[in-house]
Amino acid sequence: MTSPASACAEPPRNVPFGEALKFWLKLGFISFGGPAGQIAIMHRELVEQKRWISERRFLHALNYCMMLPGPEAQQLATYIGWLLHRTWGGVVAGALFVLPSLFILVALSWVYVVFGQVSWVAGVFYGIKPAVAAIVLQAVWRIGSRTLKSPRRVPWLWAIAVLSFVAIAILKIPFPWVVLSAGLVGAWGGKYVPAQFATGGGHGKPNAQPLAPAERGFIIDDDSPTPEHARFSTRRLAAVVLAGASLWLLPMGALMAWQGWDGALTRMAWFFTKAALLTFGGAYAVLPYVYQGAVEQFHWLTGPQMIDGLALGETTPGPLIMVVTFVAFVGGWVRQVLGPELLFTGAALAALLVTWFTFLPSFLFILAGGPLVESTHGNMKFTAPLTAITAAVVGVIASLALFFLVHIAMAPAKAGAAGLGIDWLALGLAAAAAVALLRFKARVIPVIAGCGLCGLVLRLAGWA
Repeated sequence: MTSPASACAEPPRNVPFGEALKFWLKLGFISFGGPAGQIAIMHRELVEQKRWISERRFLHALNYCMMLPGPEAQQLATYIGWLLHRTWGGVVAGALFVLPSLFILVALSWVYVVFGQVSWVAGVFYGIKPAVAAIVLQAVWRIGSRTLKSPRRVPWLWAIAVLSFVAIAILKIPFPWVVLSAGLVGAWGGKYVPAQFATGGGHGKPNAQPLAPAERGFIIDDDSPTPEHARFSTRRLAAVVLAGASLWLLPMGALMAWQGWDGALTRMAWFFTKAALLTFGGAYAVLPYVYQGAVEQFHWLTGPQMIDGLALGETTPGPLIMVVTFVAFVGGWVRQVLGPELLFTGAALAALLVTWFTFLPSFLFILAGGPLVESTHGNMKFTAPLTAITAAVVGVIASLALFFLVHIAMAPAKAGAAGLGIDWLALGLAAAAAVALLRFKARVIPVIAGCGLCGLVLRLAGWA
């Protein structure tokens, strides 16, 4: 089956590396909204507007990233960067997805430990949270409308999406079990009802509005051959594994030689390496493990400080798992890892090391496993389970949208009252942001900036 965009087997144009570099840098600063919002941004920019990659190739890569431990949105950026511009392209895309958040969180963490609070940004955060909820709703609409299609055409996919929503939102079933179950149903369905699982999304024009460059084909289309650098090779796989092992062993060995096994930085490096390998289902799935180790076992920070760090992670660009940067900074500051006269330097070093050990596995999973994944697109045995997982992801994202809406709606009651009240102002901001994104196709940055400004004004006026 050939899409209209695939006029020829070899794409006639390539993405200039400089143009890709600009986009990945911009993405690092606008990747709000957690994985759902970040994936929605990439889908909108790369599939609908820039048309660098087709719908099915995008979803095929996304489904692989959803099955990996680690931040799926950052891994997806790494995958697409690698597909476009080889290993260096993947490294640049994945790194730029993280670096802006790293610098922002280090700065905010310094403000936090020096002044004891982040109240000066509370108003902006108050406005950004409803915008985040709207971005997640947009992700449900965009990915769901392309994956699920009509309930009459793909009732199995709709059933998977609904059951996944119920499993996550109501039954509290762990995310990995939801993904595994969906994949097994897809494997069965690909064999017995293949028509239900043959659609991973359309590859023509989006349903919403004609795109400006719609006359052009995708640079990486459904039928584009796998680039030479993305083909599987045992020699290349061995080289990637060896490089990854070296990039982990060298800094870990240096820390062991410097501080020993019981040193704070060594403990952090080892602990967050384990955490990186346990993040199936996103950051929320691993936060209890991080809380247990960082707060209860090693006492790098307190419980309330951990909650404050999560709030910062939710409202700054980058993966939510970047909360580990805050944890490491506070832990490095409290433990004075470089002495009392170098508090900031020691805390920043701890944050940098923890970020390195947390994200290194994500790069290795993509660079090592990408060629195997590229060899499977178009093969029903592999695409049917991944299509089912995409349907499950729609339900999971919908549950996340519900979580955010409830979170912003149930605000603490005003002074003199008891319990919780309904924050109609926050819900109004979320509704306005959703209308701007879905109805008027507004860009994410103006929506986030506008909501942040509204939140600041409301907080200064004493209304929020």
